[in-house]
Amino acid sequence: MCPRPRSERVVVIGAGHAGVQVADSLRAAGHDGPLAVVGDEPAPPYQRPPLSKEHLASTGTAMPLRAERFFRENRIELRTGVTATAIDRASRIVHLDDGGTVPYDVLVLATGAANRTPAVPGADLPGVHALRTLADADEVAAALPRARSVLVVGAGFIGLEVAAAARARGLPVTVLEAADRPLGRAVSPVMAEHLADAHRRMGTTLRLGEAVAAFTGRGVVSSVGLEYATDLVVVGIGVVARTALAAAAGLPVSDGIVVDENLRTADPAIYAVGDCASHPSAHTGTRIRLESVQNATDQARHVATAILGDSGSGPYAELPWFWSHQGPLKLQIAGVRLPDDESVPCGDPATGRFSVCCFRDGRLVAVESLNRPADHIAARRLLSAGRSPHPGQVGDPAFSLKDFARRPVAA
Repeated sequence: MCPRPRSERVVVIGAGHAGVQVADSLRAAGHDGPLAVVGDEPAPPYQRPPLSKEHLASTGTAMPLRAERFFRENRIELRTGVTATAIDRASRIVHLDDGGTVPYDVLVLATGAANRTPAVPGADLPGVHALRTLADADEVAAALPRARSVLVVGAGFIGLEVAAAARARGLPVTVLEAADRPLGRAVSPVMAEHLADAHRRMGTTLRLGEAVAAFTGRGVVSSVGLEYATDLVVVGIGVVARTALAAAAGLPVSDGIVVDENLRTADPAIYAVGDCASHPSAHTGTRIRLESVQNATDQARHVATAILGDSGSGPYAELPWFWSHQGPLKLQIAGVRLPDDESVPCGDPATGRFSVCCFRDGRLVAVESLNRPADHIAARRLLSAGRSPHPGQVGDPAFSLKDFARRPVAA
């Protein structure tokens, strides 16, 4: 990889965690050319994880990703409230909905993802909310103090975080989940069962195997014909990658913008990072798309290095990790679990503080930790180093993941 001129014009579409980090990392690495970040939300870039947690508890203001002066002092042109409508790849120009254009030498797509909307009657009625943007969170936070009950559609991370926040306000909460367990795609059956029980103990009514069939304006009708009266509905049934801009420009998309191991699209002048990028994973051996702040920022740093032509960057291979705070439940995940992986509990789930080690062909590939931050740190260390206990060791009640990670590696 040859070093590129550091005076090239770089344009980033998307002002979320990934987009802002690309700009930050480029300047930190010495790029001194024109640098623009274009975002379609009117608000300055903000942190997304608190939106479904602290923001709902306090109706506080958004936490900025960077202070306003950061953009000024680093000569980063920040354009918010403007949508990129088309990419002219031949001329290397981005067209904007305000009639303007932005030329580029290198373009980074950090377009993120959008909430999935249930294809049922009434999904657009007032009182039916989603939660992804600051505007979404402001609406839910404003509605919570007036609500008499809350119904959440979807028992994924967002749904369960919203449920915990509503229960903390003392509101009756019902969660409808079409699958037979919460977080079905994200965690092992052992962890999912424990989380379901914990939410029930917090007072949430979990209705598993029951989807939404219609929104009525006064509540919800479920797939089994039951009616739930409520004055606040929050839908959290996952997201879809925002790929329309890339697809219209002729770039390959498949559950995300398709990129190579250096996060470059089929066009050598265009990269994609974060929630919108489908990349070959060194941890699963498959193409995956990850929705997490850690993935967004790590991919952004990698792309900045790739743009500057650092030959030592190598393929993107950062270990994925995630977290979710659901009231008193602090869930942390290191690595990526696949459905057929073997799951072995580490510690006693009855204590509410335990981990689940996930093995693929006898090798540790992921660890889910509940209220055990030391296990999470140990897991990241082990997985990054390619070290693994065997499943039989983890099943021993005396086994400690933290102690295992501290052991010296045999020569």
